[in-house]
Amino acid sequence: MTTEKQVLDRIERIRRRRPVVREERITLAHGSGGKATRNLIDAIFLEAFRNPLLAPLEDGATLALGSSRAVFTTDAFVVSPLFFPGGDIGDLAVNGTVNDLAVCGARPLYLSAGFILEEGFPIGDLRRIVASMAAAAEMAGVSIVTGDTKVVQRGKADGCYVTTAGVGVVDRPATLSISAAQPGDAVIVSGPIGEHGVAIMLARGELGIEADTLSDTAPLNGLVADLLDTLPTQVRTLRDATRGGVATVLNEVATASGVTVVMDEESVPVRPEVTGVCELLGIDPLYVACEGRLVAVVDGEHAERAVDIMRSHPAGAEAAIIGWVGEDPPGLVLLRTAFGGTRIVDMLVGDPLPRIC
Repeated sequence: MTTEKQVLDRIERIRRRRPVVREERITLAHGSGGKATRNLIDAIFLEAFRNPLLAPLEDGATLALGSSRAVFTTDAFVVSPLFFPGGDIGDLAVNGTVNDLAVCGARPLYLSAGFILEEGFPIGDLRRIVASMAAAAEMAGVSIVTGDTKVVQRGKADGCYVTTAGVGVVDRPATLSISAAQPGDAVIVSGPIGEHGVAIMLARGELGIEADTLSDTAPLNGLVADLLDTLPTQVRTLRDATRGGVATVLNEVATASGVTVVMDEESVPVRPEVTGVCELLGIDPLYVACEGRLVAVVDGEHAERAVDIMRSHPAGAEAAIIGWVGEDPPGLVLLRTAFGGTRIVDMLVGDPLPRIC
């Protein structure tokens, strides 16, 4: 079994090539979740704040509290537009924070909520957002227990931004890590990908494209609980596929674990309307954000059982095995295409869909 020290040593070896931010100013690409984001985090934030709890760069920090373990996470939401088919910034903020806790193996308990409001923002819209947050929190079984509100001058924000933090308790023996994937493991997604990003893009009304697509925003803690209750030591990694999509998650797995990930294009679930929009715009669905889908890396011998467990939960009804973990070449993600070829799936470079969360 891989120890925490071995995981941290592996991460440090990978990062000995010191990243450099060459841009003189922040660009939208720095918020894409891809290469620019990773360089910014490594070169600026990790360099300044480096410590053993931060170094793994998981979706939350796992903290020892006496004989117990807890996970702490934080997030910010600047989605545009604030209201979109299938959700709004309110339930997105709650679900996103709950999911970050869940994929770290924690049972989400408590959230905070901070609001940055622009002068002139309609009170009716604020009530709608807060009501959505309350409903999402009730559905996920968490409580919003503290918060803050700031107001800035008209034109100094974009209506409403929401920041959240969350705390959950680890009460299962599972030890999850982005660095824990091993050759022979299976890669599973919990359902069709790309729906949130496409829904946001179309809701902006700038493209003249119509499609019946809803955001997949949803809490995943119930799905994760079912999976870890049954396979607590066979699940290696869980990640929710938000910014940068499934492709970015799998690149993080391949790099941190020193393995290769091979996907089968025909096994990746994508709804026809998402495929159609992505083809029109020249965007690969593998890079499009989800807000209610997770990627699981599971011991290959238990892959079918994991899929059965996930499919028994509404949030994982269309779960599918999309690939496998191998040894060589380490650090790469490969896609076996429907035409019989193989191509490299690199980490996202630009930002085709800014401000999707």
